[in-house]
Amino acid sequence: MTARWLGDCAATGTITFDVDAESAILAHDLKYADHAMIMSHQAYGPDVGVPRLLDVLDQVGIQATFFMPGWVAKVRPRLASTIVDRGHEVAHHSYSHQSPTDLTDAAQHADFERACEVFASQGVEIFGHRAAMWEATSSTLDLVREFGLSYDSSLMGDDKPYRISADGVRPLAELPVHWSLDDWEQYAFLPSPAVGNVIESPAKVLEMWKLEIDAMLEFGSLFNLTCHPFLSGRPSRAVALRSLIEYGLEQGMRFATCRDVAADVLADSQVREVHQRHLITGTGDYPQTPGR
Repeated sequence: MTARWLGDCAATGTITFDVDAESAILAHDLKYADHAMIMSHQAYGPDVGVPRLLDVLDQVGIQATFFMPGWVAKVRPRLASTIVDRGHEVAHHSYSHQSPTDLTDAAQHADFERACEVFASQGVEIFGHRAAMWEATSSTLDLVREFGLSYDSSLMGDDKPYRISADGVRPLAELPVHWSLDDWEQYAFLPSPAVGNVIESPAKVLEMWKLEIDAMLEFGSLFNLTCHPFLSGRPSRAVALRSLIEYGLEQGMRFATCRDVAADVLADSQVREVHQRHLITGTGDYPQTPGR
């Protein structure tokens, strides 16, 4: 019996873009704000990559999800609404792209709320969230619920969607991610800060991701691809991404926004459910000096 969240297909794909722009670097150190090469490298994403990728999505006829830091939406006030007007989803990706694991609960709350305020001021409705660098904490999931969002896409506990429950509150849909389905590990290169040092051939990446599609069709999984417009918006990479989506469609894969998949997940009684307390192991009686 096919799970409801899959629709009538053997597997579902979500093409997602993390529109980090300059925030991915400024979160490392504000000194880079005066480094024109690095800032232009990051600005390429929203200024050139996003328009190109929107055209690619038009060509293949699918909808995608763009996770955007609130700061990026604020400094480019037409960016989020333009994406929505083209038929796609914009989702929450923090305000500043600072890792939640580096913030106090109070600072994380303020950052999360600030992003929500930016999107609300622009008339952009937000349904889901992805933590900066995927580094969510248990408090992050509480914030997703507090601000009325329905899903998260930061964790790695399955290759199929699952629900995260907690006592006395509604469950969240989790749309899991993985390093093997992230263009950062394939294309990211900057001499400083040291955020990546590899430039793979798009042909190699296309081959790898096609194999993932084949396997996920066999196992009924979620092909949740994470791309960054400053990386995958480059010409040969955008062409490879278009070829990948065309391949998935030819194989019978359904592509949808994260919002739509999350709604199906929350309505599907067959989906695995994990209590939030089990996501954080805690140290318990674990040795304070592992290995000694």
